[in-house]
Amino acid sequence: MKLIAKESLLRRIREKTAIVGVIGLGYVGLPFAVEKAKVGFSVIGLDRNQARVDMVNRGLSYIDDVCQEELRIVVSEGRLRAETDFTCISEMDAVVICVPTPLTKNRSPDLQFVTHVAGEISSRMKPGQLISLESTTYPGTTREVILPILESSGLRVEEDFFVSHSPERVDPGNTRYSTKNTNKIVGGIGPGSLEVAQCFYEQTVEHVVPVSSTDAAELVKVFENTFRAVNIALVNELAQLCYRMRLNVWEVLDAAFTKPFGILPFYPGPGVGGHCIPIDPHYLEWKAKEFHFHTHFIALAGEINRGMPGFVVERTLDLLYRLEKPFSKMTVLVLGAAYKRDLSDYRESPNLLIMKQLQSKVEVRYHDPLVPFIHDGEWSLASVSLTEEEIRKADLVLILTDHRVIDYGWVAEHASLVFDTRNAVKSSQWREKVHLL
Repeated sequence: MKLIAKESLLRRIREKTAIVGVIGLGYVGLPFAVEKAKVGFSVIGLDRNQARVDMVNRGLSYIDDVCQEELRIVVSEGRLRAETDFTCISEMDAVVICVPTPLTKNRSPDLQFVTHVAGEISSRMKPGQLISLESTTYPGTTREVILPILESSGLRVEEDFFVSHSPERVDPGNTRYSTKNTNKIVGGIGPGSLEVAQCFYEQTVEHVVPVSSTDAAELVKVFENTFRAVNIALVNELAQLCYRMRLNVWEVLDAAFTKPFGILPFYPGPGVGGHCIPIDPHYLEWKAKEFHFHTHFIALAGEINRGMPGFVVERTLDLLYRLEKPFSKMTVLVLGAAYKRDLSDYRESPNLLIMKQLQSKVEVRYHDPLVPFIHDGEWSLASVSLTEEEIRKADLVLILTDHRVIDYGWVAEHASLVFDTRNAVKSSQWREKVHLL
């Protein structure tokens, strides 16, 4: 059965007659589904969010990095459809899992979405399928958690079906690297799974990098984001030191990054956001405890990065205090709610925490051209228009996200006081009223 199932699936993949299922149509799943459909596969997207499903089926993109015209074409040509009903899993030859892997309140891995999906797949599996997990997780998840659920179907991996882990490498807002031209890591439960998964991803990705196991593939991803978190923490700590030393951290970093070897550019900011950097290192930190190993760098980096919103609030209030005016009569205009430049995503954005903390002291208004409204639990806020009047009536303009569409020189010209956490105001003309992180 093993050879027959594998060769049959490989043939369908190479001929692009295999039906591809993508579970989770978010920042990872929708771009992947569109890429698969673009090269000729028939793709079924599954998502429990009815609004998302309806938008996909109408050819409407809700993801910044998905071209609406490309989505419209693959939908209109019948190569991509979206559903909420898991019964269609039995139609699929390859099932790609792209669901969230958040943290619990005590910063432990929360695999409820992954295990739920694995259970839904298990009850509908058929021989000859490839199941590939793309959700970021700790080493061992695919082998220790997902595989037993799938094998509860009565089918056996490497004989009846194949399992791989291929961690997503999405960088929202990056116009240079996309799903297609970003190197793809692939690890299989066994040699058959690796062969099938590698062939599957090679149909849409320019370069596939095979590794020896699903555990190795999982560790690759959490290390990548831990690497970023640690280096961001380093420059965030340097920013705090430079403030005390009365040095310009941006000048120091820009000069340091002129070295052509032995250094990589990282810049400070008000904290880390999104669904990767604030979360993924904790998955590795949690797994390390199983081996009685304390990951000092990861813990310290998390502490520093989580402390940046408080540092920004403290600096902001200190600048306002110098105005000798009651806080209750002051207004801060925040520029940027999204966690990253030129994105509409405000998941885990430190900007929200900063605004909430400032609201306990002063009036807070915000402008974000890509985030017209913030809804975070019971807390909500609407974006205001960025006008001369809005800027002038603010006691301080706080730049938290440096969207390129905003002219920060113009903002500085009309503002009475600016706290720039992103080095967005490049001109030295406004040096006297622009304070840098």
